[in-house]
Amino acid sequence: MSIENLGRRRWLRQGGCSLGAIALGTLLERDGLAAAPSAFAPRAPHHAPRARAVIEIFCPGGMSHVDTFDHKPELEKSHGKAFDAELGKQTFAGTGGTYARSFWPFRRHGRCGKAISDLFPNLARHVDDIAFIHSMRNKSALHGPAMFMMNSGFILPGFPSMGSWVTYGLGCETDNLPAFVVLPDIRGLPPGGVVNWGAGFLPAVHQGTVVEASGTREPIADLFPPERQGDEAPGRAFLRSLNANHAEARASDTRLAARMASYELAARLQMSAPEAVALDRESTATRAMYALDDEDIGPFGRQCLLARRLVERGVRFVQVFCGAENTQARKVRPNWDSHEDLVRDHGYWGRVLDRGTSALLADLKSRGLLDETLVLCATEFGRQPFLQGGNRGRDHNPGAYTAWMAGGGTKGGTSYGSSDELGWQAAGNPTYSYDLHATALHQLGIDHEKLSFYHNGIMRRLTDVHGKVISEIVA
Repeated sequence: MSIENLGRRRWLRQGGCSLGAIALGTLLERDGLAAAPSAFAPRAPHHAPRARAVIEIFCPGGMSHVDTFDHKPELEKSHGKAFDAELGKQTFAGTGGTYARSFWPFRRHGRCGKAISDLFPNLARHVDDIAFIHSMRNKSALHGPAMFMMNSGFILPGFPSMGSWVTYGLGCETDNLPAFVVLPDIRGLPPGGVVNWGAGFLPAVHQGTVVEASGTREPIADLFPPERQGDEAPGRAFLRSLNANHAEARASDTRLAARMASYELAARLQMSAPEAVALDRESTATRAMYALDDEDIGPFGRQCLLARRLVERGVRFVQVFCGAENTQARKVRPNWDSHEDLVRDHGYWGRVLDRGTSALLADLKSRGLLDETLVLCATEFGRQPFLQGGNRGRDHNPGAYTAWMAGGGTKGGTSYGSSDELGWQAAGNPTYSYDLHATALHQLGIDHEKLSFYHNGIMRRLTDVHGKVISEIVA
C-alpha cells in the first residue's frame, strides 16, 4: 500500500489512536496475529485533505431523478405522449409507456437558483451547500449488482466497500469506536445485504460495524455478555492458546485477527458506546429538529442524529440507509422502488429523507462540522421518464440519475453533468461510481490511483482502472 504511516510522535500529537491501541497493534504483530502492522494506526494522506470524515446516505430502490433533483421542462411538454418504440426496446423492461412529467412541481431556491422538487421543501433550503451530479450512470439495472457497484465499484459481490477502502487508507481517529459504522434502516437490510459494507479481500478488520438505531434494541448486538459466575481467567487463557494455534496454521487468513480485534474493541465499546448512542442527552430543540417523535420520520432522524454524534467522536465513515429490501408487500414499499405508485412511495420516503437530511446538514453546519465532514447522498439508479404500464409508477433507469455531495470542501450551489432533455440517458459528462468515489477520496486526501491492494495477481482499486476527480465541484 502506498500511503505512508505517520511517525509515533505525530500519531499522538495529532490525537490519533491511543497508547493502548498502539500497544495492542504491537502485541498482535509480535504474535503474528495482526491483519496488517498498520491496521490500527492513522495514516498520512497523499495530499492535504478537505474532509476528515464521510457520512453517506444511501437510498435503496432507485430514487426518481426526474421527480426530485433533475428538472426537465421538456418532459412537462411531452407529458402524455408515447415513448419512442425503438428506444423502448433499450429500456429495462423492454417497453415504454407514456411520458410523465414530475409528480411534484419544481421551484428555484437559494442564491444559486437551483430547481428542486416540492418533495423536498426542507432540503431545498440547503441547495447553496450542495453540489449535484446529474449525469450518474450504472452498469446494471438490477438492485443487487447496482448496489454493489455504487458501494464497491463492481457489479459482482466480494469487493471492498468504499467505507472499507477509506479506513484501510486512512486508519482510525479513535480507538474507542469503530472506524466504519453502518446504520441500516430499521425495516431491515438493503438489497444485497451485508455485502454492501464488506471488506472483501482487504483485511477483515475494515468491514463495517452495524449499529442499531431503532431506539428499542441494543445498538450493538451482543456487546455486553450475560451474567456469569466464577473466575473467567482460565477460560480466557485457554481461548488465547486456541487462537494462537489457529492463527499460526493460517497466517494468510485475516479473519481471526479481525475477530480478536473486534473483541478488544468491544471491551472499549462497553465504556464508550453507551455515551455515543445516548440520543436522550441531546437538547429538546435538537431532537425536535430531527423529528425523533414522528412515527415515520423518527427512525431515519435517529440514524442521522447518531451519524452526527459518531463523526463528532472520531468515526471515519458512517453509512446511513434510507430504505430496506423489498421483503414483502406493504401499503408503502419499504424503499424507493416505486413501480406501482410513485406518488405513494416517493411521497412517503421523500418526507423521511427531507427532514432527516436537512436536519443533519443544519446541525453539522451549526457545530462547525460541515466543513470537515463530506455528506454524500446516492441511490443505485434512477427511474424512467415514462409511466410503467397504466400505473403511476416508473421502472428502473440505470441510464441517468442524480447524486449529491455537501460539505467537506465541495463547491456548494453547483451542478455537474446533465441527463438528456427528457431525463432518459446521461448526456453531458456521463459519470459512474468511479468518478464519485475518486472525488470523495480526493476530499479525504487520497489519490484514488495510489490506494491499492494486491489480490490474486492484480493491484485492485476502489475505482478499478477508471475514475477521475470531478474538479468542477471541488472548492
